[in-house]
Amino acid sequence: MSKIDIESVLERNRAEIDAAIAKYLPKKYDKKSLEFTLGKARYSYDVNSASDAISTPIWDFLSRGGKRWRPALFLMFAEALGADTRKLIDFAIIPELAHNGTIVADDIEDNSELRRGKPTLHKIYGVDVAVNLSGALYFLPLLPLFKKRKEITPSTLLGAYEIYSQEMLNLHFGQAFDIWWHKGMKEPNEDEYLQMCAYKTGTLARMAAKLGAIFAGGSEAQIEAAGRFAEAVGVAFQIQDDVLNLVGEKFAKGKGLGEDIHEGKRTLMVIHCLKHASKEDASRLRAILNSHPEDQGTINEAIAIIKKYDSIEFARKRSQQLVSEAWKNLDPTLPKSDAKERLHAFAVYLIERDV
Repeated sequence: MSKIDIESVLERNRAEIDAAIAKYLPKKYDKKSLEFTLGKARYSYDVNSASDAISTPIWDFLSRGGKRWRPALFLMFAEALGADTRKLIDFAIIPELAHNGTIVADDIEDNSELRRGKPTLHKIYGVDVAVNLSGALYFLPLLPLFKKRKEITPSTLLGAYEIYSQEMLNLHFGQAFDIWWHKGMKEPNEDEYLQMCAYKTGTLARMAAKLGAIFAGGSEAQIEAAGRFAEAVGVAFQIQDDVLNLVGEKFAKGKGLGEDIHEGKRTLMVIHCLKHASKEDASRLRAILNSHPEDQGTINEAIAIIKKYDSIEFARKRSQQLVSEAWKNLDPTLPKSDAKERLHAFAVYLIERDV
């Protein structure tokens, strides 16, 4: 399946996913929607402030784009296991809302200026509002489980809660590793970096796949294989994100070329470069990363050092290897179907994208 086909699938899913999100997170709150979310007020709700401080900034963010590929992954796995995805769309939004919460928090932690071509939420609404929003986006995904619990078997409901809780815990440890490293407190090795990615980016993909499989009634072996494959896809996605941050002109329009250099991030490319570079080049790259440069000239100097040692090509090949190996493990656990073919094409698309 071609890249264009996959993009069409994502675009078709997007409207349906956003409509499901709006059921649990309306674009403007009123008394009825607040009671649906929070229960009846003991005193009185300020519906305007709920909209101004929660729904308006979140929908500002959601409307900027994003591929919605995590809910798409949920639906692909559910379909590959024979489920009627029309009945599961509300649950597919779980990893998407959590994902957006992580982005809001990440932008605050990195003090980023831009996200998806516009000022970050904390620059528009203030750090206090954005911190609260990121937390709200970790709990809003649980609403479909609360509201539809009578439609779910107890074992599926318990399994979904366990998956969500464990993956969110993993996510925060992955972020902790990343933050500590780009402070220059430690230089991780390749395996440590990949484990960080497995928790920071891979965990939400793994959550999406495992939830899709469990709601489809998949076996324990199928649920675990789905999770392992999706984790590899998530890690490969992060590696490609890191690559595009340095060389992707389209990507840079939404975030800024070489922002990872400014943040001092120890990406797979940096780790590879520091291992293979001359003593002089390695020392210079460390100095640039630790200085968190603002000027594009210094950032470009760091990118040139990384390119000099073929570290970008190494990262690309490593991401392809991860997905290829994970697919070999997943392939025998799923019956042959068009949905299965879309899953494979989807994984290839994510690691070959240019934006």
